[in-house]
This record gives sequence, structure tokens and C-alpha cells, in this order.
Amino acid sequence: MKKIILNKGKEHSLKRFHPWVFSGAISERSEKVADGDIAEVFSASDEYLGTGYCSQGSIAVRIISFEQTEINIDFWKRKIADAYQLRQQIGLTESTTTTVFRLLNAEGDGIPGLIIDFYNGTAVVQAHSFFIHDNLALISKALQSVLGDKLKAVYDKSEETLHSVIASEAKQSLYAFGKAETNDVAENGNRFYVNWEEGQKTGFFIDQRENRKLLGNYSKGKRVLNTFCYSGGFSVYALKAGASWVVSVDASRKAIEWTDQNVLLNGFDDKMHLSHVGDVQGYMKTVADNFDVIILDPPAFAKHQKAKHNAVQGYRRLNESAIRKIKSGGIIFTFSCSQAIDRSMFESTVMAAAIDAGRRVRILHHLSQPADHPTNIYHPEGQYLKGLVLQVG
Repeated sequence: MKKIILNKGKEHSLKRFHPWVFSGAISERSEKVADGDIAEVFSASDEYLGTGYCSQGSIAVRIISFEQTEINIDFWKRKIADAYQLRQQIGLTESTTTTVFRLLNAEGDGIPGLIIDFYNGTAVVQAHSFFIHDNLALISKALQSVLGDKLKAVYDKSEETLHSVIASEAKQSLYAFGKAETNDVAENGNRFYVNWEEGQKTGFFIDQRENRKLLGNYSKGKRVLNTFCYSGGFSVYALKAGASWVVSVDASRKAIEWTDQNVLLNGFDDKMHLSHVGDVQGYMKTVADNFDVIILDPPAFAKHQKAKHNAVQGYRRLNESAIRKIKSGGIIFTFSCSQAIDRSMFESTVMAAAIDAGRRVRILHHLSQPADHPTNIYHPEGQYLKGLVLQVG
């Protein structure tokens, strides 16, 4: 295990349990490390601070333990068992109406760079670092130990989250254990086909579960527009809640095919639902002003700090279009999943859009990610999903 020494005064964030060590904090007295190396981090006065893995970039070390420990199969069992017990406490692991949930949420569960989503027997693992991917075999064994017969397969979905050299190796490893028995999952009693092999992220946007449920409260008898619909999660909830008409829009033809599949899976047809492949902003310019509910759930406009300005402008234009278009008394669900845009900035951007649109707007709900996407209180950066429910007069 390598030893990393921090410059004087740079130990305070680790003492407050923040899990990142930036490259500028590291002393020249530290041992040389390579991407994926395990290292113990010490203060300038040689006080142990934490154990983590090294990576390239400004975040040089990500802490996975604040106690000296060996990183072995027992370590992974403890971490996964702790995460699983939280999902038991939430009430997700034994549910028959919801068979999809996030099992481990990176820094929120003490393992930066690791995402594990559970899809009705299949654990889809997404590694965001060489170290995590290098430990996939141990992670798979730990999952089998903790979940037992509930686990049918472990699928590696790391190719898109790793840089090109590692991604070429990741292509060789798809199922680390078993084989999926079904792609059919349930969420609050609604059925979805999830394609984790071809889909975005791990296959489904699990973090919107509670927000989709809330949408049902506003959808009965309403005309609903679901933009950036992906596989139609919000559309299905609106239809199940009794919406009179739902339109789903996405630039991806594959996403629209999944949306149509999920609409049919839940017993609805084109008499109540219309899919449209195309640019959302272009569609908003041509659509009639007769929607009662509009959902704005775009992909991350800013994946890093340098993109913040353009992202803010994008969110502002999108929200202004919706506020102008929606019927009087209508409801808008608007979101940002850009980690670089904090909640205050997002809400200020939506307010600017409302000012530009010149309509009366009230905030009904402040939305975020659900409990199976926990945030480490010492790592506020993990609070990535921000949302508002607006009523437009």
C-alpha cells in the first residue's frame, strides 16, 4: 500500500470526512503512485487520515475508508451489506410492487466511483475508475454473499464511464456472474422493460421514482407533455393516473421505441399516447398551447464547471419555452441533474425564465433524489438531482 503525505494545513477536509484529496494538496514527499493504486493518506505531521484509491485528474485520491483496513473480500462484503441494510430499512428489498432500486450510491454509501443498481434479480455495476473496475470480481462475490438467492446475475456496465484504454478491456467482461432471467421490472406497481446493455446510465433513471409518483397527483384528466422522455417513465405514471392524453418526445429513436414498449406493457395504446422523435426545443416552438402538465427532464447540460454558463442558458431557454406554452393553471415538473449546477443556481435560472416569460409562477414542491440515492452529509456534491414543481397562472 502506497503512502501519500499532504501539505501542511491540507488535512482539515479529510478530518471532516470529505472523501476527496485534490492533487494540489499532496506533498512532494509522497510516494509515486499509478492510476488504481491503493494508498494511505497522512497529514504533514504523519497522522493517518484515510485509505483511498489513486486516479488521474484534479481529484488525486478518493477515500473509501477512514479507518486503516485491508481492501479485500471482507471489506467489500461489509460495504455492500451496509448499503443493502439501508435499502431494507427504506423498505425496498422485500417489495413486490417495486423491484428496482439503487443498491450502492458512490460517495453516498462510502465508495466513490461505484454505482450498483438492482433490477429484479440483476445487479448492474458501473465503475467510474480503474480501481473499481479492477475489483469487479470481488464486488461480484460480495454481492452474491450479501444478496444470496435474490441475485441472479451481475452485469458490468462500465464501458461508457471509463476512459478508452479501460473501456476496451471492459468490453470483454459483460456478465461477471450468472445471466439475467428478465428485463421486466416493477416500480410502484408500474411495469417497465429495462435494457441495461444499450440504455443510458445503468438502463433506467431510478432516481426519479418518487417524482414520477408525485406526477400522478397532477395528471388525472390532464393533457401531459413529457420531454426528454427516454423510456417513458413519467409517461407511464401519467397514463396510470388517468391522464386524458400524453405526448412523449425524445431525440433518440431507440428511446421512443422503449417508451412505446413500456406504454403497451402497462395496457395503453396510441389512443391515449403519442410518441415523437425530435429535438425538444424545436417541438416546443410548434406545439399547441393546450398542455396542462409539462415535464422537463433534460440530460446534464453541464458535466463540468467550464460548461456552467452554457448550461444555465440552456435551462433558462427550456424553462421559458414551457412557461410560455403551458395553459393557465398548468403544472411544470422541471429538473437539472447537472452536478456543476447547484440548487440555488438552478432555482435562480428558473426564476429568470419566469421573468422572461412574464407569467405568474408559484413553486409547489422542491424535488430531489430518493432515499436509495443517499448523500453523504460531508459530501454535498453528491446532491446532484434538483427539481421544482411549478404552477403557472
